Amino acid sequence: MSIFNSLTTAVAGINAQSTAFTNLSNNIANSQTVGYKASDTSFQDTVSNNLASYAQGQAVSDGVSAYTTSQTQQQGTITASTNTLALAISGNGFFDVSQPSGQATAGKETFSNQQYFTRNGNFYQDKNGYLVNTSGYYLNGYMADAKTGTLSNTLTQIQISDVAFRPTETTTLTMSGGITSGQTYPVDATTGASTPQTIYDSTSQAHGLSVKWDSTTTSADNTGGSTYTVTVANADPTTDKTMIVGSGSDSTSTSTYTVDFDSSGNLKDVKDSTGALIGTGYTGSTATLPITLSYTNGAASQSIDLDLGTIGSSSGTTTSVANSTTPTIDSDSVTTGTYQGISMETDGSIMATFSNGDTQLVGKVALASFVNPDGLMAVDGQAYQATSASGSATIGAVGSNGTGVLKTSSTESSTTDLTSDLSSLIVTQEAYTANTKIVTTADTLLQATISMIR
Repeated sequence: MSIFNSLTTAVAGINAQSTAFTNLSNNIANSQTVGYKASDTSFQDTVSNNLASYAQGQAVSDGVSAYTTSQTQQQGTITASTNTLALAISGNGFFDVSQPSGQATAGKETFSNQQYFTRNGNFYQDKNGYLVNTSGYYLNGYMADAKTGTLSNTLTQIQISDVAFRPTETTTLTMSGGITSGQTYPVDATTGASTPQTIYDSTSQAHGLSVKWDSTTTSADNTGGSTYTVTVANADPTTDKTMIVGSGSDSTSTSTYTVDFDSSGNLKDVKDSTGALIGTGYTGSTATLPITLSYTNGAASQSIDLDLGTIGSSSGTTTSVANSTTPTIDSDSVTTGTYQGISMETDGSIMATFSNGDTQLVGKVALASFVNPDGLMAVDGQAYQATSASGSATIGAVGSNGTGVLKTSSTESSTTDLTSDLSSLIVTQEAYTANTKIVTTADTLLQATISMIR
């Protein structure tokens, strides 16, 4: 190898160590950057053409090249945060994020079609309700329908602000007051007219229910009691809210029960349409009409208990004149609540919290996975773009495709190892200096060669 080759080899070494120095400097500078993935420097030698003067045409090393690699799947330490909207991924997933392409108009941002991916989960809400991280990337996920709470399967930017409370599913109706034969309840206290009882299905859609009481025969035990046939039916069979009551398949099906009262007007027992006793029938037990509802609007089947009161008591539904107040039916559905904010769940669910203590699903975080995540191309702000080397992103729910789980109120720390990098910095400095010595030595030899002709 000539002196000139030694000189160019040393210059290659200086350039390679400069790259290593740059990477170490970048790692140290980002040691406190959330979600930052430290870079490593790999070296490889370059070889000149085979030289015939060497045994068996052996190749001769003639330089060095430096390559920057980043282990994007290296897990950073998860640290607790005072930010309740912060999320950290424990696993191999990435947050799917977007960047805005213009100014917000009427509370709506416009976004570019380019997908980005990041591990920086330090999110907060901007003035328009979007979830954006500290690097300015907007979180993508699946939004829930404002009326039904059903999650969309379309990936979009998550925006949550001033959420309206969705009435909760009805599970129990409670009836009380003195009934009248032939009357359908509930009854409007002012007009005396029958009005549908509003109930809500699992998607918060409203339906109407009516309860009709018809006196049929005197009680069989001849104690002066009375027997009523109670019919529960749909009160608003509209096209989109058709209700099927009972186990029948026809939309006009009804549920029929028999309710007995004793001579004092107290509840005695409850039977189904076959005459079978519902419940125990013992004094002090609850008299309940079980109602099964099915819908044609896509909502799941629903079971509701119509609580009539207590067997042997007139505190609930009664025929007693002394308790002949206008009967009422009360629902356990919660219908109102003031929006207070959002909270994050480990499965990626975004829950709206309300003044009544309830929480409701308003969105869900999506995570991305890659066949070769180390093939991603890094861009500003601890974000990446997919490349042919990484493969396309597979987007799904938290936990799917090996994406891992979420830690709430937490962030993922930088993977920079300060102790190791500071040690490597010393080695890099010495290697850089050693290469400069080769340059100066080669210069001395060249000068000595030139001096031979003097």
